[in-house]
Amino acid sequence: MAHLEARVKGRVQGVGFRYFVISHAQRLGLTGWVSNEQDGSVQCVVEGPRDDLEAFLEALKEGPAMAIVEYVAEDWLPYTGHWGTFGVRSAGHRGD
Repeated sequence: MAHLEARVKGRVQGVGFRYFVISHAQRLGLTGWVSNEQDGSVQCVVEGPRDDLEAFLEALKEGPAMAIVEYVAEDWLPYTGHWGTFGVRSAGHRGD
């Protein structure tokens, strides 16, 4: 099990990116959250099997049809088991 934090930059807000992320995360059985950030990026914090997280990361790099993904910053951290589901958070939330 692993923990992935990814920030997606480009034209990623207003194009259904969060719903795209939720769909992929739920299909893969991952837990965590996604949020639109004030700087125009999309932040994802996701946990699950490493192979599934790598597939998820590849999906982030593609994005939905209307998105233009310019860059995905990724940070791999130790698994925490903190979340039981996958959901949406508001921008600028404080902590987990």
